[in-house]
Amino acid sequence: MLKLDDRDLAILKVLSKEARISKADLAKRINLSPSPCWKRLERLEKAGIVQGYHTAVSLKNVAPHVTVFVTVELEHHRAEYFQKFERTIETCEEVVACWAIGGGLDYLLQIVAKDIDAYQRLIDRLLDQGLGIVRYFTYVVTKPVKQNGPLPFDEILLDRLGTNPDGGAGE
Repeated sequence: MLKLDDRDLAILKVLSKEARISKADLAKRINLSPSPCWKRLERLEKAGIVQGYHTAVSLKNVAPHVTVFVTVELEHHRAEYFQKFERTIETCEEVVACWAIGGGLDYLLQIVAKDIDAYQRLIDRLLDQGLGIVRYFTYVVTKPVKQNGPLPFDEILLDRLGTNPDGGAGE
C-alpha cells in the first residue's frame, strides 16, 4: 500500500469534489508548485488510488428510466456460486453497481432500466441462468435525494490527520 502524506490526502479530497479541476488549479489549492503536484497525482493514479475521473449525467434529462435497488440471496454459499453470479453480473449493462454484502443477504445491485418491464425481463434472465438465486427483493427509487457525494475524508481520516473536521486540533 502506498504511504500517503497530508499533501496526497489534500489532492484526493479536492479531486473527490472537483474531478475536472485543472492541474494548475489543483497545485494552487494544495499550496504546491505544479510539477511536484503533477508527479504526486501521477503516483496516485499508478498506485490505483485515483481510479478515474467521472461525469455525473442527469439521466432524467436524457430519457425516461427507472432506478431499482435489488437485494439478492443465493441458495449456496460457496465460492464457485459467488464467482458465477459475479461474472454474470459483470456482463449486465443495466447493473450499474453491485456490492457483496453481509447481514443475511448476499448482494445489493443498482439497476437502471428503461422501465419496470425491462427491469423484470433482466431479473427473469438472471433467474433462468441457474445462478442459484433463491430470493430477491426489489426497491424502486421514487426520488433521488443524495447521490455521488464526495467522500467524507475529514471524518474517515480524523485520527490520521489529528484534526477535527472543522480544521481545529484533535483531542
